[in-house]
Order: sequence, then C-alpha cells, then structure tokens
Amino acid sequence: MTKHESIWNNYSEPLAERLRPTTIDEIVGQEHLLGEGKILRNLIENDRVSSMIFWGPPGVGKTTIAKVIANMTKADFITFSAVTSGIKEIKAVMKEAEKNRLFGGKTIVFVDEIHRFNKAQQDAFLPYVEKGSIILIGATTENPSFEINNALLSRCKVFVLNPLSVDSIASLLKKAISDERGFGGQEIVISDEILRMIANFSNGDARGSLSTLEMVVLNGDRQDDTITVSKEIVEQVTSKKSFLYDKKGEEHYNLISALHKSMRNSDPDAAVYWLARMLEAGEDPLYIARRVVRFSSEDVGLADPKALQVAISAYQACHFIGVPECNVALTEAVIYMAMSPKSNAMEVAYLSAAKDAKNMIDEPVPLNIRNAPTKLMSELGYNDGYMYAHDYEEKITAMQCLPDSLVDKEYFNPGTQGLESKYKERLEAIKKWKKDHPIKK
Repeated sequence: MTKHESIWNNYSEPLAERLRPTTIDEIVGQEHLLGEGKILRNLIENDRVSSMIFWGPPGVGKTTIAKVIANMTKADFITFSAVTSGIKEIKAVMKEAEKNRLFGGKTIVFVDEIHRFNKAQQDAFLPYVEKGSIILIGATTENPSFEINNALLSRCKVFVLNPLSVDSIASLLKKAISDERGFGGQEIVISDEILRMIANFSNGDARGSLSTLEMVVLNGDRQDDTITVSKEIVEQVTSKKSFLYDKKGEEHYNLISALHKSMRNSDPDAAVYWLARMLEAGEDPLYIARRVVRFSSEDVGLADPKALQVAISAYQACHFIGVPECNVALTEAVIYMAMSPKSNAMEVAYLSAAKDAKNMIDEPVPLNIRNAPTKLMSELGYNDGYMYAHDYEEKITAMQCLPDSLVDKEYFNPGTQGLESKYKERLEAIKKWKKDHPIKK
C-alpha cells in the first residue's frame, strides 16, 4: 500500500464535512451577515440567537452557520431532518425542550430543509417557539414566503444567504489542498487555473466544489508519492469542457453581448448557440435570465408586451428548478425574444426623459397635479384645476401634466413593429383629441 492509499483509507468523511468550519472566522462568504459588526455575527457572538430562517441556494453555508452556532452557544442543540422526522418525533423533543426551559436552559432546534415539512409538522413547532421553549433555526432553498406557515414565519428572522463568488470558492479549494483536514501532507499537483476552473463550474456551491475537488484528486495521475490533476481529469469528472471563459473576465461580457445582439438581430440559431456556450461553461442561469428580462423591454417593448412575461417566467423557472433543467426554459425565452418584433422605444423614451430630469432636477410639479391634504396647501392653489379623467366621457383630458418648461415635449415615439403600431395609432388619436379640446383659461 502506498503512502497515498494509506492516507486515503483514513478518510471516513467526505472532504466537505472534514473542512466544515467550526468558527465564524472560518466561514467563507456571507460577509453581509457575518462580517465585523454585522447583525448575525453579533447575535452569535453575544449568544443572543433568536428563531431564524436561513434562505439560500445549496452549498452556501446554511447548515455550517447552524453548526457554528451550536459550537458557540450555551444552549442544547438538536438537529432535525424534514425528510426523516414526523410529528411524533417533534413532540417528543419539544417535551424535553420544555423541561429544559423550566430549569433555565435553552434549546436550539435546527431543521434542515424546513420547506419539506407539511403544515401540520410546522404547526407542531409553533407553540414552543411562542413560549420560548425552543429557538428554531430552519434552512431552506425555497422562498420562505411560499413554503413556511405565516404564523411560524412571523416569529422568525429571515437571513438571505448568497451564492459564493468564484474567488471565495477558489480560496476554499486552495485551503483544502493544504489543510491537514483536507489533503495537507500529500503531494497534490494542481494549478490555480484548475482550482478556478472547478470554482467556475460550482455555480456558487461550496459543498459541490469540494466534492468535485475530492473526485478529481481521487482520479488524479499517481506517480510514486505525487498526485497530479490535469484539466482533462476535471473535464471527465464534471462532464464539462473547459471553455475559454471567466465569469468576471472579458469573455464573459463578449458572450453576453453576442447573445444580446443575436436576439436583437432576430437570429434564433445564433442566440441559442451563445446561450449554450454560456451555460455549458458554468454561467449562472439567473444572470442570463436577468439579461433576457432587460432585453424584453429594451429591444422588444410594446411591440410584443408578452415578451416581458415570457422573460420573467423564464427567470422564475431558473430560480425554481436550477441547472441543468432550466436550460430549456431559457432556450424558450431566448428564441421568443429573437423571433419577436423589435422596438427600442422604451429605452429611448427613458433615456431622453432621464436626461431632462437630471438637467432640470428642480423643475416644480404643476400645481394642478399636486395633492392638497391640508387647508394651507389648498389655499396655495395645490390641486386647483385638476381634472379626474374618469369623470369625462373620453376618459382623457387636455390637462397639463409636464412642467411649464417641458410643455409639448415628447419622449415616447412608438414605431410600427408588431403591436406597437396599435399604440402609435392610439397615441396619435389621444394627441389629436387633446388638440381639438383645449382647456379654456
């Protein structure tokens, strides 16, 4: 048996579990919650933890933070799994927690995947949370607003955990190579480029990245006492080709630009190709989905108002089901955008109005469209001359709504593509009516 085989056989736990932090300072990422002076760090360090929900994608530290709390708190700590625990088990633990409270003790109950508990199971916690018998810490990958009972949710502080950055995961992987709890003491030859490649593939999931690292080291090229990990091994393990791609580098922006411009040019084939290039290289699908949402208004707009609905639905699908299943939803959205009639009237209108807004920031609101909640305001002329459109047969009036210096300024100029032609006709009809029905002064 070689030195490495002997060491490997001593590992009884997965790499991610061996490297799990035991203190706040060892946790990677979540600086918005755990940085110096941040609220969650203060609660933990001062042992003033209250019932809370950790909401975030897989592998970002939900369970880790709960275990750090277990290490640092003076309370008894109990772990529940929503997959294996029923109401009977919950009530038994709650009974013990209530006894502990009567003797001045605290009990923290950690529930992993709390969204998997049904309403009755969640309700079983409620009276004990209300009485203070337990401090409940739940972890969920789903939106708590939809998956957790309102009564229970209202008694918990929700902390949102973010996906880890590529830099954070790369540093974590580097630590795993040198740390004695990881592969420290072994001769592992793996470049920073390959570690970053694994980090890119992880999509912000620390646990997933460590599992990948463990697998590539296990399958590395062994020569005497040295294990060498190559790009080819990473590609085999991840089943992903190492495209020339860096989520923060120039190629990232080149590819999203290619996708955007292909959709703008009504080229569905090119659009799907660039979409696939990004997804297969490990891009966050939610980033792409956000860009498609922007495109739906910037380049389609009222030429097809449904485009925005399609884009938002694709974003929600990406959030609900993640990769790789969401790739088809994104494909549908990208092709829809490419095939839609095009108009940039929305962007042109806003940019033109924004220019005037910045240059004329102090332009007063016309008196007739100001509210007059007080007698003084009424006496000063606020709301004088206001015309409530619903009181008029045509549901429009010729009342002035722009500042005096911008009267007759036009920002929205619809084109003739798709449904926008109907908005163009409607706008022209409105303008003609107002011209034919001036307000008598």
